[in-house]
Amino acid sequence: MDDHSPSPSRRSRSGRPDPADLRQLSDSPVSLRRIARLFAPHRGVLAVVVALIVLSSAVSLAQPFLVRHIIDVALPRQDVRLLVLCVAAMLGVAVASAVIGVVQTWLSTAVGQRVMHRLRSDLFAHLQRQSLGFFTRTRGGEVQSRLVNDIGSMQGVVTQTATAIAANLTVVVGTAVAMVALSWRLALLSLVVLPPAVLLTRQVARMRHRVTAERQQRLADLHVQIEEGLSVSGVMLTKTLGASPRLTARFEETSADLVGLEIRSRLAGRWRMATMNIVFAAVPAAIYLAAGLPATSGGMTIGTLVAFIALQGTLFRPLMALLNVGVDITSSMALFSRIFEYADLPVEIAEPVQPTVLARAHAPGEVRFEGVGFAYDPDRPVLGDIDLRVPAGSTLALVGETGSGKSTLASLVPRLHDVTTGRVTIDGVDVRDLGLTDLAGLVGVVTQETYLMHASVRDNLRHARPDATDDQIEQACRQARIHDLLSSLPEGYDTVVGSRGHRFSGGEQQRLAIARTLLRDPAVLVLDEATSALDNETERAILATLEDVTRTRTTITIAHRLSTVRNADQIAVLHQGRVAELGTHEELLLLGGRYADLVRGGLVAEPLAA
Repeated sequence: MDDHSPSPSRRSRSGRPDPADLRQLSDSPVSLRRIARLFAPHRGVLAVVVALIVLSSAVSLAQPFLVRHIIDVALPRQDVRLLVLCVAAMLGVAVASAVIGVVQTWLSTAVGQRVMHRLRSDLFAHLQRQSLGFFTRTRGGEVQSRLVNDIGSMQGVVTQTATAIAANLTVVVGTAVAMVALSWRLALLSLVVLPPAVLLTRQVARMRHRVTAERQQRLADLHVQIEEGLSVSGVMLTKTLGASPRLTARFEETSADLVGLEIRSRLAGRWRMATMNIVFAAVPAAIYLAAGLPATSGGMTIGTLVAFIALQGTLFRPLMALLNVGVDITSSMALFSRIFEYADLPVEIAEPVQPTVLARAHAPGEVRFEGVGFAYDPDRPVLGDIDLRVPAGSTLALVGETGSGKSTLASLVPRLHDVTTGRVTIDGVDVRDLGLTDLAGLVGVVTQETYLMHASVRDNLRHARPDATDDQIEQACRQARIHDLLSSLPEGYDTVVGSRGHRFSGGEQQRLAIARTLLRDPAVLVLDEATSALDNETERAILATLEDVTRTRTTITIAHRLSTVRNADQIAVLHQGRVAELGTHEELLLLGGRYADLVRGGLVAEPLAA
């Protein structure tokens, strides 16, 4: 999925549906009935909005008739009373239209915001329930775009698309009826003149649309270059590769392209405005001419002519908008299609219907893998026939070559993935029968890729346990050997970690991640190369701490150094998704198999192949 694709909420000004919208609807059709269900709770308010739109349009049509009465009656007769009444009525019409417009906007915006809030909240909750596999398959920008941009643009469906269609239709019909009532001859002339004028304007609009689309694409390219070249990670990569001159030249080329496109876009816009100005001048000119000819005037008064010109001037824009109704509807349907596409995603890691309660205080933490098999692709199994028992309070180390299935096996315990066959249990309870929140309280995970939010150290730690006291936070940091460093900082625990934790080194980030997990006091601890970013001295200190904290909890660690493996109660050597060897450090060395080969291969003091 492409997070730089154009948003379907963007209105096409060429009079044709955006090809991206048509592709979206072809891939993921959406029914009007489903969209209507979103607005069903607000039927009464929407009915009031439609009534206000019709009333506003009807009230506005009174202005030309008041003008005609002033010019044809009040002024020639010097009737001051009638003149005051007509002028007051004109002011009253303007005030009434303004008030109705404000109320209508308030009501329609309120409905749109409530529907948007409900849809946004439901979609966020639904995406939170998706498995880790969904997020590894999907670009992060795409998820954010649908959750923020698409749902945000949905507001326009109510306040712009739907209300504009109703308003424009009312204006066009009402104006046409009023024009016929004033002068059927001039109304007929307008019907003859308007179609060519509309066609000419649409042709110019299409030309501008093509130029604008190309300009927007180049702007998107420029945005990507800025994002990739000026982010923290991007600058670091550029400097280490010496790629700055090349990126600068590429940026300059894109920027130069925008110069020509910007000029063409401005000229195209100017041509569009010039065309519309010609139309606005030509149509009234034709009407004035017809009104002055005996054959077509029909004894028309000056007041009628002025009123007719005023009505005709209000007809062009709503008529143009109605001709683009198909484009607006397609854009809106594509918008909902993109939202529903994510809302309809099946939940791979589902909450159990009747979850089993396993309180942390009564959970020793024994873990069993019983006939476990797993596959991302049914034709390519990753794990098969895994049978392991990790007694409560013991340590299991997983070693093996890259791709042997270590991280996948460990991820089955916190249900980052679900087994394909067999089951994983904690104290005899299948993890799939535990509530996801309860399971997260029982199993703590620390990976080699830490993630810290752009917030203070204290807030990052409290993300794991919102009710933690300052003393509990400091105790967890002491256990992770990070308290002294934090205390030495000017702002202490209130220090902001920076974007993705760049304020701290890799080892410091790792220790913060360990402290965050220890703060939750899980019964089972999963360490996926959790000390990979630490130097040997710090790792020894952390391992000494982990020895203390793991005496009261079960630990499954993906080992990358012999120091981590040596003291494990069990070592499981994985090969091609199966347990090739199982035993203690000494037992496996005496066996002289794969584990012994890993040690003899010069990896005694260096990282084991993980």
